[in-house]
Amino acid sequence: MDRRELHGDQEETLRLLFNSIRSRIWTALPGIVQSFDAAKMTVSVQPAISGVIRKLDGTTTSVRMPVLVDCPVLWTGGGGVTLTYPIAVGDEALVIIASRCIDSWWSQGGLQDPSDLRMHNLSDGFALVGVRSLPRTFAVSTSAAQLRTDDGSAYIELNPTSKNIKAHTSGDVVAEGANVNATATTACTIQAPTITLKGNIVLDGPITQANTAGGSSSSSLIGPVAVTNDVTAGGKSLKTHVHSGVQTGSGNTGQPV
Repeated sequence: MDRRELHGDQEETLRLLFNSIRSRIWTALPGIVQSFDAAKMTVSVQPAISGVIRKLDGTTTSVRMPVLVDCPVLWTGGGGVTLTYPIAVGDEALVIIASRCIDSWWSQGGLQDPSDLRMHNLSDGFALVGVRSLPRTFAVSTSAAQLRTDDGSAYIELNPTSKNIKAHTSGDVVAEGANVNATATTACTIQAPTITLKGNIVLDGPITQANTAGGSSSSSLIGPVAVTNDVTAGGKSLKTHVHSGVQTGSGNTGQPV
């Protein structure tokens, strides 16, 4: 028994009573993901803060809290768009405890009457996955918003100051769609050892092949190549050039003039 319970001070008695009531009210606590159900979009979470039990002799002991099952994951979304991400065992989460029973709402959606009169119960938790304790922190950008891997090897970045959008990865970049359009008002630069284009290619504008300083570049086409207008090679028009050394007979003409 706590010695303060023997005290005749009414204020102290009320304080003990209020503390006892608050100790039974759950609001939010950090936890560690034990499993993820992708179909139901829920996680089971082990609370990372131990419970405390006071013994009759006034001493206390800590106990592991029960695993909180079927906690709906708090995804960021709205208007028909949702940001999802893979959730792994060991991820840290913040479990937010609803003030009323959520069972009917979770199973049926919409406006529902509570199926139980419990309040602030550990059975009614929502999981916000992504909070981090100090041992699991990593360096974040202080100038741009990022969607990134934890190790920083891949990210998409939006800079609010320069308005630049940057995508970086050590893996592959794949864009698929019925129509993929990219518009650059100044220039578009792609740097890669090899660029492979599959499907029909429509070019609306000129093509310029440039040699870098001290380097060389050439193009090789297997064909067939069909050209509607003229083709100029080495300053010679394919449609209008003439040849030198033309004579009647079986000989070949000279080079185009």
